[in-house]
Amino acid sequence: MPRDTPPQDTTQKWFRSHLLDREVELQELFELPQGELDLLMAETAEIRSDLENRARNYGRWCTAGYMLELARIIDARRISG
Repeated sequence: MPRDTPPQDTTQKWFRSHLLDREVELQELFELPQGELDLLMAETAEIRSDLENRARNYGRWCTAGYMLELARIIDARRISG
């Protein structure tokens, strides 16, 4: 695991990505190539924007939000770093 992974993000949490065709664990976000990170951000943003999805699967909706926010932070760090 990279040294710069914050302790709160080492908790095992995963998201099933249809665009990447696999499960992505939270810790993996720090190591994803930019193209995969972009796809994950697009997919999770779409899930979060669908309020009907919230009612159908609240857990997935919440996880998508968490993954999206962390991916945005990582993306911003890469741009400014």
